[in-house]
Amino acid sequence: MANLTIRGVRTTPVEVPMSYALGTSAATIRAAPLLLIDVDTEEGVTGRAYLFAYRRSGARAMAEVLHDAVTMVKGEAVAPVALGLTLQRRFALIGVTGVVRMALSALDSALWDALAITAGLPLATLLGAAPRRVAAYNSNGLGLMGPEKTADEAEKLVAPGFRAVKLRLGYATIAEDIAVARAVRKRLPEAIAIMVDYNQALTVAEALRRGRALEGEGVTWLEEPIRHDHYAGNAIIARDLDLPVQIGENFDGPEAMAAALAAGACDYVMPDLARIGGVTGWIQAAGLAAARGIEMSSHLFPEVSAHLLAATPTCHFLEYVDWANAILQEPLAIEDGFGVVADRPGSGLAWDEAAVARYRIA
Repeated sequence: MANLTIRGVRTTPVEVPMSYALGTSAATIRAAPLLLIDVDTEEGVTGRAYLFAYRRSGARAMAEVLHDAVTMVKGEAVAPVALGLTLQRRFALIGVTGVVRMALSALDSALWDALAITAGLPLATLLGAAPRRVAAYNSNGLGLMGPEKTADEAEKLVAPGFRAVKLRLGYATIAEDIAVARAVRKRLPEAIAIMVDYNQALTVAEALRRGRALEGEGVTWLEEPIRHDHYAGNAIIARDLDLPVQIGENFDGPEAMAAALAAGACDYVMPDLARIGGVTGWIQAAGLAAARGIEMSSHLFPEVSAHLLAATPTCHFLEYVDWANAILQEPLAIEDGFGVVADRPGSGLAWDEAAVARYRIA
């Protein structure tokens, strides 16, 4: 495999409309602000990644950090692990968390993409696995809309062949939560898995009450019932409920995941590519999960996460959202409820330039 040298980075902020509005206990989102990242090398290979920026201001801040980081390592060999350690030291006084963590994670992912392209291998293969199908759940929509509208939308989400969906709860009362969960369960075939997400809306006591009420409603897991970093509280919930507890999208690097597992804070984990540390952080997290026999799913970024899950020993579920489809030449294929890892070099990200121009944030 030829050596690569970092030349520079290009960032493009876009905002794409969502197929389904995402209403959670925290906010309702109707458009996805994304930051598209192209890392160029002197050898002509470009590695790509993107970030879900949450807000337009997030895209601006992440772009600033990315350009700063690449300035620090311009001319260096593409070696993601070594460069990551260098940049973590350089940003230590600011703190490698939040916007900084996400920017560095995206850079790491783009560098791995460039390496896989140069090797002529899919990213999954470069990581020691093979392109394959990964069980996926549809995480578009199913926000806080009341029983009938939510059940209607659930039927639409499984229509393409999905065998699992994500349901957001966090209504004012337990009765409302149960009514919605029952409406969705009644509409969907029994074989369809329903994952319930509270987006950190509850207290420990309330999470126990609602979790116990949901245990007989045919749901697969209880996701982020309380503040994500309250590991002691999550451990109480995981211990006292039969319903499995899922956390991890907010793990700030593999160290946070290690701390959560040591505390017994969950039954399942679902790291986010942009918060866990990119591909390098994911590999470390997958090792932690494998050592404890903990099933590991993904959060967002299905195109790259599918490759990573294919190489994850305790692979569980791929979270599927279509937010980037509008600006991709070849979106992730879904067949019979599985994400299909493409057998082409890299992570498979390539921008539809006309669409990027249409959705670009000025």
